Amino acid sequence: MKTAIPKHTSHKNKQIVVVGTSAGGLKALISLISQLPSDFPAPLLIVQHISSDATGDVLMDALNKNGKLCSRHAVQGDIVQAGNIYLAPSDHHLMIEKGGTLLVTKGAQENRYRPAIDPLFRSAAVAFGNKVIGIPLTGYLDDGTAGLIAIQRCGGICIVQDPKDADYPDMPANALNQLKVNYCLPIAQMGGVLLTLMQRKLKSQKNIPKDIEIESTIAERVLSDLPSVNSLGEQVPFNCPGCGGVLWRIDKGPLMRYRCHTGHAYTAAALLAEQTKQIEETMWTALRMFEERRNLLTTMSKNLKGGASKSAIERAKQSQVHIERIKAILLTDDKVTQSDMPK
Repeated sequence: MKTAIPKHTSHKNKQIVVVGTSAGGLKALISLISQLPSDFPAPLLIVQHISSDATGDVLMDALNKNGKLCSRHAVQGDIVQAGNIYLAPSDHHLMIEKGGTLLVTKGAQENRYRPAIDPLFRSAAVAFGNKVIGIPLTGYLDDGTAGLIAIQRCGGICIVQDPKDADYPDMPANALNQLKVNYCLPIAQMGGVLLTLMQRKLKSQKNIPKDIEIESTIAERVLSDLPSVNSLGEQVPFNCPGCGGVLWRIDKGPLMRYRCHTGHAYTAAALLAEQTKQIEETMWTALRMFEERRNLLTTMSKNLKGGASKSAIERAKQSQVHIERIKAILLTDDKVTQSDMPK
């Protein structure tokens, strides 16, 4: 029986491991955690994309059953300890401060998710610098890539699951497309590598880039003012799908990203996927309204006479033309955005 650690004990860990995953994550995380011994000398913080109404207990119970480490839902203000796993609660971001204090917030979604991987990775990079090991696993799209870039820029270690080993290769593949990582491995080899890295001699800490600090602070909901967002990039003619506000394109790093001043953040792929979703929702609404208009005009034509009846019938036919056009759009595969949406 795994026992809980006492709260608010001082954090003395040299290193920290942060893991992010999405589709296929349960299987992947069980495989990874089962390789680690009970005396693993670092805490592990994990974000898995889950729906807002999920409890997260399935993952926690599975890790406790199949691993030697104690897995628990992260709690605001707790201090992390070695040999323990902290899971992001549903509908909350998980982040960490210097000294190992956990932040569990209801901040704005990033890359269409809360919890999202980038806020965790970014906060760990700011708080622990070269002591961070970041690991994105199986999943859709590219949440975690920007956070992994932040870890690398702050001197940390980047380990990516081999896409050939992933049930859903998009997430690790997108990370590999954007940066040169330290390790690209199947999950079966990660446990041994992590144990080896725990013995590494740490190099001198790099200065934390200012833009990473600003984004981390925005995600913590402490700072969200226009001058700070302006310092990250330039405004672009796109609206934020989350709040309708202005978006800024982030200048730093190889990954094309966008952020609004209230805290929503998107990679280009996540923004395109959200736009595609909203376009489809709008089209279905338009389809319903045209069908209702056609039905009303058809009913009216039966109660009218002469020219008025003919006019209503003609207008109903025009509505049917629009209905067929909208249906054709909805039923046509969008070759450009097929890869943005889960299959």
